Amino acid sequence: MDILETILATKHRELTFGKRRSLKQALLDSPTGIIAEFKRKSPSKGWIHADARPEAVVPAYAAAGAAALSILTDESYFGGSLDYIRQVRPLVDLPILRKDFIIDPYQLYQAAEAGADAVLLIAACLSRADCAALTAEAHRLGLEVLLEIHDAAELDYVSPEVDVVGVNNRHLGSFVTDVQTSFDLAPLLPPPSTTTAQATGTVFVSESGIGDPETVRKLRAAGFRGFLMGGRFMKNPDPGAALADFIRAI
Repeated sequence: MDILETILATKHRELTFGKRRSLKQALLDSPTGIIAEFKRKSPSKGWIHADARPEAVVPAYAAAGAAALSILTDESYFGGSLDYIRQVRPLVDLPILRKDFIIDPYQLYQAAEAGADAVLLIAACLSRADCAALTAEAHRLGLEVLLEIHDAAELDYVSPEVDVVGVNNRHLGSFVTDVQTSFDLAPLLPPPSTTTAQATGTVFVSESGIGDPETVRKLRAAGFRGFLMGGRFMKNPDPGAALADFIRAI
């Protein structure tokens, strides 16, 4: 292979890794809808898996059947890093969600540069105007938005511009977790997307506190197409194997 061919081959690889993948479509297409999260630490539980390496865990999640991936990038409270996305982007072909407390457009540029496909926007952290502006800027950068709400008062943050709506079962003030939150809000959410052919309408995700396959089945019956789970797998010595076992039981 001559120098030009080598350069062109490299550019083709860069383009492959640079193309955005759709979190929304991945959830519609997946039989399980599990967004497997790489999370080494949390403010409420401390270190969950301090020596976990993203380049080992994240590809194992993909091999086990995850629909998409979530990577914590907050360093102070979750032991995360933006570098984790950079490290695993060439290793997996699934959509990657940058999960952080995003309050400024600069963080969107960081996410796009690192190779994320979607970003988390938390209603409790943003005014409605700021949330709408960040959503528009994320889309300009080719990023999808997972808007997180946790009670009925935040329902008016939900708009047609949002790609995915997540219901957080964990209260961000007290960190108390109750999956009933998702069941309570499900009837109040706009009609969900049900087609697997095209990502139209709204896709709903239940986040946090999902501990068993039966809960996933009930949440799916209630209209949820995605299930963001991290601690359930990360507390195990082999998170990928734990995910594989969970999926087999669904």
